Amino acid sequence: MDEPLDCLIVGGGPAGLTAATYLARFHLRLKLVDGGKSRAATIPCTHNHAGFPDGISGLDLIARMKEQAQLYGAAIEDGFVSRIEFADGLFIAEWGCGPITAKTVLLATGVTNRRPSMDEEAHDAALAAGLIRYCPICDGYEVTDKRVAVAGTGDKGVAETLFLRSFTADLTLFAPDGLHDLPDEGRAALVEAGVTIVDGPIEAIKPGEDSIEIVAAGKAKAFDSLYPALGSDTHTQLAEMLGARLNEQACIGVDAHQRTSVPGLYAAGDVVIGLDQISHAMGDGGVAATTIRNDLAKETPLWR
Repeated sequence: MDEPLDCLIVGGGPAGLTAATYLARFHLRLKLVDGGKSRAATIPCTHNHAGFPDGISGLDLIARMKEQAQLYGAAIEDGFVSRIEFADGLFIAEWGCGPITAKTVLLATGVTNRRPSMDEEAHDAALAAGLIRYCPICDGYEVTDKRVAVAGTGDKGVAETLFLRSFTADLTLFAPDGLHDLPDEGRAALVEAGVTIVDGPIEAIKPGEDSIEIVAAGKAKAFDSLYPALGSDTHTQLAEMLGARLNEQACIGVDAHQRTSVPGLYAAGDVVIGLDQISHAMGDGGVAATTIRNDLAKETPLWR
């Protein structure tokens, strides 16, 4: 194995790439290994990102961030880190090109949205067209006064539907798998807000050119957009291998400076808090990188 890195970053989304730029500009040796599944890359166009008044696609943003990090010497590789262990004062990570040793590790592994049951190619085309949306914080503005369906139930379905109510009055909440399981208080809030509540299961989701049709209980209805409120899966496996503490939301627990409960292990982005916001993930990445630099300096002076 080569000389140990100062930091191994796992994940090439906004958090990981921001940290890579910072660490490279701190003149630290780093490698970023990216599995190529950043959720940000699936965003057709975001209008919430400061500095892009006309919006920017997730793919374009990721490409710009990658180019910027590489400009300062960050090594970025495509691959999947399958295992990390700690031995003899170093982290040892396994991936497709063999082991990597590093003094510190930053996990920016993100989360994956749970998708509705439908053809994957049709789903991706509908997502690109804005017929399926996953983040009402990001794009609720785009469905202002439009016909919107939400697929979900329980507290998650109630919360997402009521959040969308400030953008449109035409809302229908579908139970994806059967009868709704709504808390009494949540159901009352939905009724007060004028939301149509439909028991499932959802039998079919049919994207068209400019609308998406939901078939449930034998009836079909067309909408301008569908929001799946089905939850997400947080990628904490590597942290758990190292014995890091998880929080009550099943995300990696960190302190105010992105340190986990394992010395030398840091985490940033949606794997820490599933806010689904690029700006927040980038902020986490900057904080984590600066903390890593300062923690390393406590062990060994970094003057060149």
